[in-house]
Amino acid sequence: MSHSLEALKKITTVVADTGDFETLAAYTPQDATTNPSLILKALQKEEYASVLDDAIAATKDSGATGEAQIDLVIDHLLVGFGQKILEIVPGRVSTEVDARLSFDLDASVAKARELIDLYESKGTSRERILIKLASTWEGIRAAEILKKDGINCNMTLLFSLAQAVACAEAGAQLISPFVGRILDWYKANTDTTYTRENDPGVASVKEIYTYYKKFGYPTEVMGASFRNVGEILELAGCDLLTISPNLLEELQGMDEAVPAKLDAAAAKDADIEKIDVSEKSFRWLLNEDAMATEKLAQGIRVFGQDMLKVRDIVAKKLA
Repeated sequence: MSHSLEALKKITTVVADTGDFETLAAYTPQDATTNPSLILKALQKEEYASVLDDAIAATKDSGATGEAQIDLVIDHLLVGFGQKILEIVPGRVSTEVDARLSFDLDASVAKARELIDLYESKGTSRERILIKLASTWEGIRAAEILKKDGINCNMTLLFSLAQAVACAEAGAQLISPFVGRILDWYKANTDTTYTRENDPGVASVKEIYTYYKKFGYPTEVMGASFRNVGEILELAGCDLLTISPNLLEELQGMDEAVPAKLDAAAAKDADIEKIDVSEKSFRWLLNEDAMATEKLAQGIRVFGQDMLKVRDIVAKKLA
């Protein structure tokens, strides 16, 4: 009997949420995603030291010093990981802009262009890259500008329908709603017992998916940040799902049937209305959603802190 992972792959594009090359080879996903936390984790493993060594070597004649040199090494490091991942997966890799730029439109656009230029200078076409940006108002506007350059974006740290609709209206290529972090918030702030059937993170992705398919938005929905395989199985049929190595392993060891739980055709008959996502309404809707506001802020802080830790590793190596 085929295992549940293979069954899932027949109805959903499976993406590996890791910077670990061995994991990618083991589970043969279509795409892969990285973030500062995953890069930090990979850098702490001896087998990935060469990626950092190569990044430093690539910048030795740049003339850059101090913080500018660290910035340049990190760009080469992120692209180096991305290129190694693309040697394994047939599709795309997501590379994240520093979360500390999440409220800086111009700097986000500039950094995204720098990363794409670096990929292309090393022989990788922009069609295989998704630039990850936080789903702040500024991040969404950056994605809109980058789309006109042929640079596709993966909108991350997404916790609400308002964020999702704004991303779709901006023409973002893909969104990554964070299922598990939504569940974390509700577990911490309510007395309800949650199962795969009433999981609020699952419900959020289903709502977004239904909205997109109802109104014909081409933006791809990729469920992310899973806490258990039940959440994954409840979202079978979603455009994509990005899954951590431990849950990929669990799915590969299961032989449970995987029926589609999301249906694009059925979503077209949903009785829902469009919502307005002008800047004022977006900020108000996000403000009114305590969970989304808190998890977005927390996610930006954590990714920002992990990028600072990556910078420390680079600085010590340069010294």
